[in-house]
Parts: sequence; structure tokens; C-alpha cells
Amino acid sequence: MVVGLCKLKLYALWVYSLKEKRMIVRSLVGKVRSKFCISISEVEALDMHQTVILGLSIVTNETKIADTLLNQVISYIQENTEAELLDIDREIITDF
Repeated sequence: MVVGLCKLKLYALWVYSLKEKRMIVRSLVGKVRSKFCISISEVEALDMHQTVILGLSIVTNETKIADTLLNQVISYIQENTEAELLDIDREIITDF
């Protein structure tokens, strides 16, 4: 079993309320879930207006598949949001 984990930190300069942030995050998470078979959620900085931290996880049977899928999801997120991607923290766990 192979588990791919990723934490993305996004910065949305134009967001000035938590309500606006939630709408953006909900839309982005919904798009990612409908396109890819992964788990995704906002995991940190829930009360900060302009910072979005998303956690992603993938379970598969090959390291290459996990790596490729994480790359595809990161690219998709960059293409489908105006927020700036500040940081990517990735890990692939191969042995349990």
C-alpha cells in the first residue's frame, strides 16, 4: 500500500472575509473531488482570511501513480484558482 500526502498553502490577496474565503475553498474542493478520486479538505488557518491550507491524500498500490496523481492535482489547483501557491509539502509513504 502506498499513501501520498500533500499540504498546499495558498494565498488569496483579494479575500477580505471568512465568508468569501469559504465560498472559494468550497468551490475549489468540489472541483478537485469531482475530477480526481482523492481526499481533500481545508486543514489549517481556518480563521485567517487570505490564507488557505489544503490537505490531500491518495491511497494506491504504486509509488509512481501516487506521485503522478499528486502532480496532476497540484497543476489542476493552480489552473483553477487565482490564489498564489506559496508552499507544497509532499510525502509518499510506501511501507506500513
